[in-house]
Amino acid sequence: MGEQIDILTDESIGLLKKLISIPSFSKEEDKTAEAIFSFLDSHQANPYRIGNNVFALSKNFDPEKPVVLLNSHHDTVKPNKGYTLNPFDPLEKDSKLFGLGSNDAGGALVSLIAAFLFYSAKEDLKYNLVIATTAEEEISGKDGIEMLLKNEEFLKLTHNNNNQLFKGWTAIVGEPTLLQMAIAERGLMVLDCIANGVAGHAAREEGENSIYIAIKDINWFQSYKFDKVSDLLGPVKMSVTVIETDNKAHNVVPAQCKYVVDVRVNELYGFQEVLDTIGKNVKSEVVPRSTRLRSTSISLDHPLVKAGIKLGKSYYGSPTTSDKALMPFPALKIGPGDSARSHSANEYIFVDEIRDGVSTYIRLLEKILL
Repeated sequence: MGEQIDILTDESIGLLKKLISIPSFSKEEDKTAEAIFSFLDSHQANPYRIGNNVFALSKNFDPEKPVVLLNSHHDTVKPNKGYTLNPFDPLEKDSKLFGLGSNDAGGALVSLIAAFLFYSAKEDLKYNLVIATTAEEEISGKDGIEMLLKNEEFLKLTHNNNNQLFKGWTAIVGEPTLLQMAIAERGLMVLDCIANGVAGHAAREEGENSIYIAIKDINWFQSYKFDKVSDLLGPVKMSVTVIETDNKAHNVVPAQCKYVVDVRVNELYGFQEVLDTIGKNVKSEVVPRSTRLRSTSISLDHPLVKAGIKLGKSYYGSPTTSDKALMPFPALKIGPGDSARSHSANEYIFVDEIRDGVSTYIRLLEKILL
């Protein structure tokens, strides 16, 4: 067993180096999808590809059994201007592997692939396994995990006609968490707001200044406290991040003031409840861009979480949003690497973190698969 894990780990590090060398910005992941498909195919995993999403099923997949989905993403953000290294050169130095996407989320991605390969050919697993390496996570795009879970081919392969959709499914979502368990995750809702006034000449104090209306509403967003505070995620947080008018002239009272509010919702609130509260307290028009990225949580009594606790893993609530938000079933976010390094200049992951990631995923799954 130890020798097999060592071989898979070394192959995973080789795969990660290859992925780093291939630019894979969101919506441009076709080449990394090819590389992952080829890697799985070379290990007789019988992969499938839908768009830039690549997935495979464990041997003797039985739709009557429960399913563990192993998911991480292979898209990256663009390198920031602080890079001094080549972001596409997988440089191994001082026990670190440098390169764009190494930490977010390449280390978790290749570790999950290794864990899938370790178990996928075994007979008589209690759960089916699905590995899904997906696109567009960094932009919360609709052609990543969301598209895959709605795809007819994917559903035919993973469900019988008699199956209730995703009944008995759970997921491990690979993101950098220092290999601790993120059992809850904030939801994200972005609001486009418009304060409406009446245009007029500033010198004659005509009109109604939309900026002043917006200021009153912005002060409310800054000061309002929602009652329900999560033990894991804390309070709902609302931050005004953009403000503008269409005015080009200094002497015109603006008829409209537009601003954007970033809302991070804990697992105790649904988006509609938050919107209803906002609507009762501000004069501005408020339109959510999307209500897809909901807050999520997985029970401490869930078999995956209990398995993690037995392995000595701690749990916490994550302030960041992942593809976990788009899954209609319980999901545990856990992976090698550190979220604080994500999107940073000269991004890196420790090589030993990948080795620990492979081992942790294998031991975590052992508790429920065998």
